[in-house]
Amino acid sequence: MRTMRTAGLLSVVLLVLSSSNSLGQSGLKPECAHTAQMNVYSDAQVSSETGDLSGFEVALDKNSNGPKLKALLFVYEGADSEGIPLTATISGEHLVIEGTWVEHLTEYPSKKDIVQSHLVRVMATLTPTMLQGTISIDGLEITNPDKMRLKRARQIWVCK
Repeated sequence: MRTMRTAGLLSVVLLVLSSSNSLGQSGLKPECAHTAQMNVYSDAQVSSETGDLSGFEVALDKNSNGPKLKALLFVYEGADSEGIPLTATISGEHLVIEGTWVEHLTEYPSKKDIVQSHLVRVMATLTPTMLQGTISIDGLEITNPDKMRLKRARQIWVCK
């Protein structure tokens, strides 16, 4: 009788653990699944002193039927971020990524919603192993345009 009760309790615990594990990862699965079908370039790194994630990542659509392709830009300023959907134009090795980043923020303590728009422009040379050029994001405290050198990565940072 005691063995059956222990087995039943173990089954419940395993069910709860597997449910909470899949819920905890569900926020990342769509982004990881989406970017798995893209070419990813990254200079993202974690500070050994603070543990903060910083840098940029660009994910480019592999399946393009012309010079225009979909791009996602990830801007890491201390933590992970959602991809910013942008449009990329490629001509040979020359790549231009442009678009508007709409940021939804909450002001505290008033909890007032704030919407900020930033024009984003990346001008780069693209090779199979490197994306190198400049990035400018209006309204952010980065040197505009800021130099970037992103190496080819297997996946975006949050999917590692």
